[in-house]
Amino acid sequence: MFTLIKTEGAARRGVLHTVHGDIQTPFFMNVATAAAIKGAVSCMDLRELKTRVALCNTYHLHLRPGSEIVYKMGGLHKFMNWDKPILTDSGGFQVFSLSKLRKIKEEGVYFASHIDGKRLFIGPEESMQIQSRLGSTIAMAFDECVENPAPEDYVRSSVERTTRWLARCKEEMARLNSLPETLNRDQLLFAINQGGTYDKIRIEHMKIIREMELDGYAVGGLAVGEPTEVMYHILDEVIPYAPVDKPRYLMGVGTPSNIIEGVYRGVDMFDCVMPSRNARHATIFTWRGILHATNERYKDDPRPMDTECDCPACRNFSRAYIRHLFKAGEQLAGRLAVIHNLYFYNTLMDRICEALDNGAFTEFRNKYSPLLAEKITDD
Repeated sequence: MFTLIKTEGAARRGVLHTVHGDIQTPFFMNVATAAAIKGAVSCMDLRELKTRVALCNTYHLHLRPGSEIVYKMGGLHKFMNWDKPILTDSGGFQVFSLSKLRKIKEEGVYFASHIDGKRLFIGPEESMQIQSRLGSTIAMAFDECVENPAPEDYVRSSVERTTRWLARCKEEMARLNSLPETLNRDQLLFAINQGGTYDKIRIEHMKIIREMELDGYAVGGLAVGEPTEVMYHILDEVIPYAPVDKPRYLMGVGTPSNIIEGVYRGVDMFDCVMPSRNARHATIFTWRGILHATNERYKDDPRPMDTECDCPACRNFSRAYIRHLFKAGEQLAGRLAVIHNLYFYNTLMDRICEALDNGAFTEFRNKYSPLLAEKITDD
């Protein structure tokens, strides 16, 4: 399923083989929460933007239109007209974000819909069933994501429950993949490492779940309140204990610099809402740093958002025009900015892969990890 091609230090270059096509790693997943990228970007656009994988949200799709509707429509791939791989999360992070509306028990989580307040329940089996009806390429195990910092005793008991939930997820996924009516009987299941910011708990958990022989291993519960340096420290501690022959996924991360640093530490997969969310607020990622499109100095600037970019937005529109669109409240502003940021992130992954292929990743990291985190102030 996963072929490791080469390494440079801890950084890895590989290929993830799936029923919906091979994925060159490392890669970034564009977040299509409700089967669409926010910012009026369709799957037709995603193909032009070099997207390798789309990530859809189990919790949101379960609430609307409902996983049964998606199943009747032939699964997510047909529903959203996307023929490449799709990863669905388990709903665990949404449960975390609904802390005032949920109650966690051994059987699963009881919570209130953020839409209409209706009482709902999701446990490991239900999460697998929903994701099976969605027919995604990769399903994520149901877990609890705790905020950072959290008391050590609570984190430990939460991780132990997450491990028990993982065993139930694996058993239910095997059952579902054996059924003739299942849309994707080759659906992969990834485990999620938890443990807050406690090195010992993180390492112990990874050692346990790696023995359970899942298709991939994610590190969850980071970028939820802890400093960036703490996140990097946790990766340094726990990634060496992840299986070498399985893909490694850092969930919900992050900035271009975060991604480069994650690859440096041995991560293969990333996702984040940042490129689209920031774009809709006029924050543009470029190869010279971060640009704010509404800045006064761009009011008569004929250059594209990024002079080193060949995305559809940069090929056709000026900074002056895009600034005007944001100032005028036009929806096209967000769409063009999202198009650019997604293209930038996907191009970043292409360049990381190329650098690894050429044995030049260390040089790439040294140049771009600090540069891409800076705000442009002098152009």
